[in-house]
Amino acid sequence: MPAEKIKERRSRIRAHSAGHPHRVKKLTEDERLLLASHPARAPFTDTDPWRVLRIMGEFVEGFDVLANLGPAITIFGSARVKPEDEVYRQAVEVARLLGQAGLAIITGGGPGIMEAGNRGARMAGSLSVGLNVELPFEQSLNPNVDVSIEFRYFFVRKMMFVKYADGFVIFPGGFGTMDELFESLVLIQTGKIRNFPVVLFGSKYWAGLLDWLKTAMLDRGMIGQSDLDLIHVTDSPEDARDCILTCLREQGRRGQLEEGSREAIRRVFGRKNHNPPHR
Repeated sequence: MPAEKIKERRSRIRAHSAGHPHRVKKLTEDERLLLASHPARAPFTDTDPWRVLRIMGEFVEGFDVLANLGPAITIFGSARVKPEDEVYRQAVEVARLLGQAGLAIITGGGPGIMEAGNRGARMAGSLSVGLNVELPFEQSLNPNVDVSIEFRYFFVRKMMFVKYADGFVIFPGGFGTMDELFESLVLIQTGKIRNFPVVLFGSKYWAGLLDWLKTAMLDRGMIGQSDLDLIHVTDSPEDARDCILTCLREQGRRGQLEEGSREAIRRVFGRKNHNPPHR
């Protein structure tokens, strides 16, 4: 991209930010990475080779901090949920019950459901982990985090959510929550992760999406029934906990559910079984 185009892009971003005083008027590292190449005269620390080193550094830090985490569950959900909301209180309870069962709790470290998850973990005396990310507006860590890592890049952070978790509990949320839900299902479906329970909390919230998956995707053969069987929907904190613990204890049964989904994929592509993946 020519230098003048880059300047024009930055000017538009700054002009947009000027109308939103709560936003930090600077490009995030994700934005810088996704812009096309900078001019040759740009400082080395603004070039893609330097970013590769910085990305490697984020992976190394994440692996180093979380390597000895032990069994853990990642809790996702909206940052916009307030402490007085019922779903916030339910998220606190789910995290507390999972913490009492000996599981660490991982969240994005911010407000809303993330804060609720970290609060529940702390109430249970379990390790409370927050994986924060640089955003174009300020998002500080909530006060209930025991172990925190700050990321510049979303994809590095998302890797940590999956690599160090043994399952997901997903509360009502927006685009980010949907991204995390479907990425987990794709990783299970394609055999990249195994014995990985996915619990959707709040049947009323998820009903429309699940109906669409059945009437649009399933009816047209885009997914199979075995793919939908990977999802457990509940309104009970106790049931969410029990589902997670049952899946972790009965890995053979969970493996059969996941293998059904993977077998459907292999039939589509005409491939036979393959070696299990490494986490």
